[in-house]
Amino acid sequence: QVHVVESGGGLVQPGGSLRLSCAASGIAFRLVTMGWYRQAPGKQRELVGSITNLGYANYADSVKGRFTISRDNAKDTLYLQMNSLKPEDTAVYYCNLFPRTATWGQGTQVTVSS
Repeated sequence: QVHVVESGGGLVQPGGSLRLSCAASGIAFRLVTMGWYRQAPGKQRELVGSITNLGYANYADSVKGRFTISRDNAKDTLYLQMNSLKPEDTAVYYCNLFPRTATWGQGTQVTVSS
């Protein structure tokens, strides 16, 4: 019964910033590794990055240096700070457990365009 709700997506210009949030329930959030994933039109879902229960994060090469994953275990909430956004970052962004995923949520749309 893992349940996640993503929010914070929207339309942003290239070079802009956006912060996504993921509210989790049905799990001992403070004990699990979480991940951000994204899926662009016509492409497979890919891992953006992950963060351990203690806050150690890893990132895909495509976003390294631009994106930052953080978490607030007191609020059972995961965050994705996205800076220097590029059109190729356009995708539906999802959060889930890592590496074994549970049921996917609806995600939140991020569109980077002029």
